[in-house]
Amino acid sequence: MCLGIPMQVRSVEGFRARCEARGIERDVSLFMLPEGSVAIGDFVVVHVGYAIQTISEQESRSAWEIYDAMLAAEDALEAPPAVTAVGVGES
Repeated sequence: MCLGIPMQVRSVEGFRARCEARGIERDVSLFMLPEGSVAIGDFVVVHVGYAIQTISEQESRSAWEIYDAMLAAEDALEAPPAVTAVGVGES
């Protein structure tokens, strides 16, 4: 499965942007978006190093809520089964 990651634009220089999500910064290509359509503070969806669309802050927050829920569900599936102790004389 491929995911686009919502990131906030921190700086723009030509067709390159420095974007941040959850404390992680990446250089992102703006080549796939119309020239001048991205400004500092905007939110973009990043896939394999390219910004593929602009989104609202609310859409970014909603996407991260979904991703967090997916990761929590995955963690729950991978958790080892609970071990219970059986007392002496019990079965």
